[in-house]
Parts: sequence; structure tokens; C-alpha cells
Amino acid sequence: MLNYLRALRAPFLSGSLIPVLMAAAWTWNHPNFQWPNAVLALAGIACLHLASNLINDWADSRGSDPVNQRVTPFSGGSRVIQQGRLSSTEVLVLSLIFYGLGIAIGLYLARNYPYVLPIGLAGLGIGFFYSVGPFRLMSRGAGEIGIFFAFGPLVTLGAAYVMTGEITLAAFLLGIPSGFLITAVIWINQFPDFLADRQTGKRNLVVRMGLRKAKLVYPALLLGGFASLIGLTAVGFSKGLLLGLLAAPVAIKAATIFKKQYGRHPGVVPAQALTIQTQLGLGLLAGAGLMLAGWMV
Repeated sequence: MLNYLRALRAPFLSGSLIPVLMAAAWTWNHPNFQWPNAVLALAGIACLHLASNLINDWADSRGSDPVNQRVTPFSGGSRVIQQGRLSSTEVLVLSLIFYGLGIAIGLYLARNYPYVLPIGLAGLGIGFFYSVGPFRLMSRGAGEIGIFFAFGPLVTLGAAYVMTGEITLAAFLLGIPSGFLITAVIWINQFPDFLADRQTGKRNLVVRMGLRKAKLVYPALLLGGFASLIGLTAVGFSKGLLLGLLAAPVAIKAATIFKKQYGRHPGVVPAQALTIQTQLGLGLLAGAGLMLAGWMV
């Protein structure tokens, strides 16, 4: 059982669940808000995210993971296949089970919310084709852009839709801060993997740009997460979102460590951890700000 739990890489669920929680915090006082659908949205997104983690492990077991010598707690995969804890077939089957559960929840919601299907399929497709299939977005320099949308605007759009029955541009925009920060998580995790990715033809944007140029993008992604909070309030969102700015010191610490350690292993590991903490902190604080603002209305 522990091997299966390890394969799931569940701690990374914050990347997909935070935007759902932000959508819930933004819409909870809507007259048509549906708490059961909020729970189903969390469950469905979690299943699809876990499935994507697993299919990524399965795909990388045929690519970069066997040659990766710079594994960290946050990058390089779960290693359950490489360590003989689970077979690649077991990981693939587990992935398909979670895809099935996520699809089943989506089909259930689509009975009353038909636009769940195109939104959900877009997110599922990005998560799946990030790793496998004829596209393999992670190897074509398009994976990072796909992750931005699949774990940001598409999540908040779909979650707000099933919670309120409304599709709005605002719901899409709400996911931009999360999109920036989950992309920052993916970006920094590609630095320890750089040599293995380059050796096996996994030509993500970090490999294409090289470490020296790619290092400049990481702080820009962090800044984008915080700047977009300010931008959202400028276009009419509640100023409660600005509570998320309290996570800025964590981001600054991550960027400072990364600047010094980006080419070193395991020196970059603390910055990887702080990047995840930044994504989690900004989302929870911004969500709390939205809820407080809703109570004050």
C-alpha cells in the first residue's frame, strides 16, 4: 500500500486543489452556490491530477527517469518503477483507474452542467498528452504553457461553473495567479532533471533555453503570480485577494536560494520546497481574503 501511495505523489495535489478552493471562496455566497458540487469538483480534479502524475511516471520510466542521477524529493518522479517497488504496468493501470474515476465524476456533473465536458476534456487532454501520445507536450516546449492553463484558469473556470451554473471570463481570470505559480513549480523542478532530460530528448523549455537563460524565467513566474493578484483587483475583483501578497516573503526566499543554487544538486532543493509553499500560501491566503470579503458584503 505504501508503494501505491508513494506513486501517487499526493503532496503535489496542492497544485490543482488550490485553484478549486479559490473558486469556492470566490463563489460561496453566490445565490446558486452548490456545496456538493464543490466537493465533487475537488474529487474530480484530484483524480485527474493523480492520474496525470502516474501516467507521467509511466512515460518517464521509458525515458529520462532511468538515467536521472539528480533526483530530489520534488523532481525525478516517484522512483517506484526504478526501485522495483511497482511495475510499469501496475502504475499504468492505477493511472487509468484514476482517469476513470475523474471522468465518471465529470460525466455525473455534465448531466446538469454540459460545459463541464469540453472544459474537463481540455484539462484531461493537457495532463495526458503532457507525457504521452503523439504530442508529448513536455518534450516539445509546450508543456509549461499547457500546465499553466490546466492547473490555473481552466480549473477555476470549470469549478466556478459547477458551483454556480455560470461561465464567466472572471472565473477564467481568477486562475491566473495559480497558473503562474504551478508553472514555477514545474520550471524549477526541471533544473535538477536538466542533464537527464537533455540526454533523452525531453526538450522542455529549460532544456531548449539552457540553464543560464532559463534561470531568469523562474523569478518572473513568481512575480507573475503576485502581480496578477494586483491586476485582478484592478479589473474589479475583491481586494481581499491581496491577502495573498503575504506569501511574498516565501517567494523572495525561494528566488534568493535559487539564484545561488540553480545549477547545483541538492542545493536547489530548499528552493523547490519554498516554491510549493509559495503556491500553497498564496492560494490559501487569497482564498481566505475572498471569503472574508464575502462575509463583509
